Amino acid sequence: MRLGVIGGGAWGTALAQVASAAGQETLLWALEREVVEAVAARHENALFLPGIPLNPAIRATSSLSDLEGCDAWLVVTPAQHMRAVLEQTPGCSKPLVLCSKGIEEASGDLLHHVARACCPNAPIAVLSGPTFAHEVARGLPTAVTLAAEDVTLGERLRERIAQPTFRIYVSDDLAGAEIGGAVKNVLAIACGVVEGKGLGQNARAALIGRGFAEMTRFGLAMGARRETLAGLSGLGDLVLTCSSTSSRNYSLGVGLGQGQAAAGLLADRRTVAEGAFTAPVLARLAREKGIDMPIVETVDGLLAGRFSADQALGQLLARPPRPEAV
Repeated sequence: MRLGVIGGGAWGTALAQVASAAGQETLLWALEREVVEAVAARHENALFLPGIPLNPAIRATSSLSDLEGCDAWLVVTPAQHMRAVLEQTPGCSKPLVLCSKGIEEASGDLLHHVARACCPNAPIAVLSGPTFAHEVARGLPTAVTLAAEDVTLGERLRERIAQPTFRIYVSDDLAGAEIGGAVKNVLAIACGVVEGKGLGQNARAALIGRGFAEMTRFGLAMGARRETLAGLSGLGDLVLTCSSTSSRNYSLGVGLGQGQAAAGLLADRRTVAEGAFTAPVLARLAREKGIDMPIVETVDGLLAGRFSADQALGQLLARPPRPEAV
């Protein structure tokens, strides 16, 4: 099975590195000409993943039409650009493995619904879990969830992609795998605020626990399974991204907690903090569906400039007590 990777950022490049292990040719499509040239000439993505030698079996291209020669595609575009890229991609009936995390802001759709609208004949899977690109690219141990509508296809993809240090667990819960990855980005911003304000480890642990309750409430209302949300793509990813400045969303939150404006923090970033786009649509969906998500609402208000980090903290701490049960 020849794989194509759509998206030449850090995560797309890391997945191409995994897919090309043992010399298996893998095609990496990148929008940025300098990425294509650097991968071809030096076997390095100096723009997004500097200092990591890439497998020579990775071939880079800037032409979407080259993807037609692949048997399946790993789609690693930023969530808000997935629809536009898929609509431009010829032969969009290959199995699609969605590797981005987020909810489409304009429509409120989960990404597998976006992919189905663009490529109605394509089998769809979702790859998600606790992953920092630089660790995956270096071959450090990692475990992820691969959720596929067709479990047989999921098993075939696992056989093709999995490595001794890249362990894949197969599921058929696409909604659960996607919702965990989308919601945790917003919660990671909140945990970054805790760090930026110097509120301590107790506060961060409490926020992770109550944030997971919000993730579970939303996921169950959207048809996800509780065990998926409690697994790698939900709780596992939440713990990772709420604990390290390697997370773009966490780093954004640190800046907000230190009093910097969201607009300035986002303008300085070459890479995308997806939680900044997910927060408003997630808060809107929660209100429409009557789902209580106070942390998500607070992050949305903070990003929109409706109140300061101190005011956000005050609002959360002033909430009336409630039973802990989700």
